[in-house]
Amino acid sequence: MAPNAAPSPSAPASHTPDVLRTWFRFLRLHQRITGRAAQEYRRIGLSIPQFDLLSTLSEREGVSQQEIAERLYVTKGNVSGLIDRLAAQGFVERRALPNDRRSYALHLTPAGRAITEQGLALQQRLVEATLGALSATDLGELDRILVQWRDAVRALPGPDA
Repeated sequence: MAPNAAPSPSAPASHTPDVLRTWFRFLRLHQRITGRAAQEYRRIGLSIPQFDLLSTLSEREGVSQQEIAERLYVTKGNVSGLIDRLAAQGFVERRALPNDRRSYALHLTPAGRAITEQGLALQQRLVEATLGALSATDLGELDRILVQWRDAVRALPGPDA
């Protein structure tokens, strides 16, 4: 299709090559960023999910496993395994809740705080070297577009709709 040609009547506008190219470019960028972040976190002995849990916990200690799972958009079972591994490494500890003997409050240990700070510094450097390279105008425009795209995704009907 020529650059200025209209899509054929049988092809909906939402499936024009530009939309698909942008979609795939976004997916490839996400894969590259994720791969690079994973490489950085491996340098300090963490996986991305482990860092996500530690950084989330650093924002609000004393939360339950269920609350962490909800904040990370994962299952309680996934979080349980992560917490087990992080506890074995000495980064997280479970403390009994006085009013609920089945649940535990999660807290960072001093070693957990230290490794989280290292991870946050790695994250900051990666963000500054990539997204930070954009002008303030471009960054504002990108943020506006991402919010608009996020809202479009949120507006999609669920699988049972």
